[in-house]
Amino acid sequence: MNLDPALIMAMWAAGLSIAAAVVVWWRVVGTGYLWLAAGTSAGFGIIAALSGGGLPSWLGAISAALAVFVPPVGATVLLGLGGVAHLSSIAMNGPIVLSLLGAASLGGITSEMMLGHWFLIDPRLPRWSLHRLAAIGGAAAALDATALILQGADLSSVTGIAFISLATTTVLLLVGVWFSLKEPSYTGVMAATGLSYLATLTAVGAVVAGRADVSNIAGFPF
Repeated sequence: MNLDPALIMAMWAAGLSIAAAVVVWWRVVGTGYLWLAAGTSAGFGIIAALSGGGLPSWLGAISAALAVFVPPVGATVLLGLGGVAHLSSIAMNGPIVLSLLGAASLGGITSEMMLGHWFLIDPRLPRWSLHRLAAIGGAAAALDATALILQGADLSSVTGIAFISLATTTVLLLVGVWFSLKEPSYTGVMAATGLSYLATLTAVGAVVAGRADVSNIAGFPF
């Protein structure tokens, strides 16, 4: 398994696109969030394409960009197709199972952070959507770390120590997000959004450090 920037960015773009499709389908926020999520997905897709992701990454970026010009149902479809395009790029360039877990972790946690801003503007929005994104991101981060450990991550190396520390911190932060959202006052949403910022940073670090630690393992199966 090679630590390929295009692979990391394609994972992130895939996760963002699919998470955006799901949030738009939930109809808990308006077009402002669609513009933010689709624009972010398209931007990450362009970076993935320029990093070597090829035609699938370009198609994913274009699909996400077009999502802002159609009704919500069409936006959901286009964002979903964009995510599938990025996943096809991943399938051609890296281990698919780990890449799916990385995409779910990065997409779920980053989308949690972005969606949290809409709740800061209107705290009356239903919090179940934030709970679900936190659960998805946290579960994916834990499974991703477990899969990397099972594949031989060297937890005694510098990168291995960084990886397990960041992965553990990510999961703990998302547990904090979950319980913060149970606080009915405005401060609960503020705390959850702040913690999700930190979780996004640690999740990126965990994904990169974990894959760097196993990058020299021959015959990486998935």
